[in-house]
Amino acid sequence: MPTYQFEAIDQATGKEIRDTVDAANEAEAQATIRSMGLMVTKLKAQRAAAAAKRAAGGGRKPGRSFAIGGVKTKELTLFTRQLSILQDAGLPILRSLKLLAEMQKPGRLKNSLLDVCDEIEGGATLSEAMAKSPKAFNRLYCNMIRAGEAGGALEVILRRLAEFMERSESLKRKVKGALVYPIVVVMVAVGILSFIMVSIVPQFKKIFDDFDTELPTMTLLLINLSNWVVRWWFLIPAIPIGINLVVRLIKLIPYGRFGWDLFALKVVVFGQLVEKNILARACRTLATLLASGVPILEALNITRDTSGNMMFERLFTKVSESIRDGEAIAKPLKAYAIPPFNAVALLFWMAFVPLAGALFYLMRWKKPVVDDLAVNMVDVGEESGELDTMLFKVADTYDEEVAVLTESLTSLMEPLLIIFLGGAVGFIVIALFMPLVKLIQTLT
Repeated sequence: MPTYQFEAIDQATGKEIRDTVDAANEAEAQATIRSMGLMVTKLKAQRAAAAAKRAAGGGRKPGRSFAIGGVKTKELTLFTRQLSILQDAGLPILRSLKLLAEMQKPGRLKNSLLDVCDEIEGGATLSEAMAKSPKAFNRLYCNMIRAGEAGGALEVILRRLAEFMERSESLKRKVKGALVYPIVVVMVAVGILSFIMVSIVPQFKKIFDDFDTELPTMTLLLINLSNWVVRWWFLIPAIPIGINLVVRLIKLIPYGRFGWDLFALKVVVFGQLVEKNILARACRTLATLLASGVPILEALNITRDTSGNMMFERLFTKVSESIRDGEAIAKPLKAYAIPPFNAVALLFWMAFVPLAGALFYLMRWKKPVVDDLAVNMVDVGEESGELDTMLFKVADTYDEEVAVLTESLTSLMEPLLIIFLGGAVGFIVIALFMPLVKLIQTLT
């Protein structure tokens, strides 16, 4: 017996109902639905193949491969751009999805696209089908697709979504690229200096012991450091791993995670980069959702969930609550942009630089995470009815600032690393050759 998927309105309560019903034909399905006290607004027969697939339930479906984890942002961005192009060309959505599914390599995205095709064949909308694959399509993605379906402008929304994801991916690559160089240089430097301490310095120590000469303070310091490295070499990789584990354990507690996120926003140079990167992404996310027709409260909730920082999650939650009470965005945005005091953030500062770190945090903990420029532009956007346009401009401004900070950081790190390496090598050379010179003079 065929299965019909229907949308109807409950005549008693006025609520919208979505369900399925088994009937011999469409007329019988409508009669059955009406007998439930429902008024049919949409009725569509499910294809037998799709219904059978969903009824089968367990086991791996045909064409799917084993996959672990989610979908890479780069893959999803490319798929969104390709789907946007196919929709602009006028291809039916199901055909477009099947075509792109065939092009994908075996993995999570291919499996999700095949599942979406099955759901659409069964009568689901694109947004409903994608919502059933959360590991591939997040809440932001599904809500924008739903807004595009409701407004009849799916191809426009897909183009806008593709542009948004491409900008976000580009910004992420810039930040990662700026951090790769100093990390690699520091790791290589630590490796070379560890080798010198373990292999080279002990050989010189034997020479000095054989001649029983009095050693300068620098040489004694270097030898003691070498002895410590030889004895406790395993602590060199263990210390950063241990710090990482401690931070992860602290972040399991909400208050601890909040403290770490505040600490990350206040770190010198890097904190500004993190803060402006989050603001750029949050403003662009909110602007894209509003421009796509998503309601303001839902858009704020999605932006909050995708911010990735607990301070900004708190900020958008407070703004959303204020809007429910009838206030505008700008006022609570400015009021709640000031972080609360957090003892865990203070402890993080004291762990790195005990006294100076504590003073630095106490002097800066009330600094707002959203500057007056962004607040004023949001206020103007609300007054003019062009909030999404203003948010796009704010996002562009922060994108430029992130790019400038990234370039400045890269330019600053190169001379600092050179000075550090030069100083370390110079110290080792001087410490080793001072007693050698003295020894040669004595022998002469």
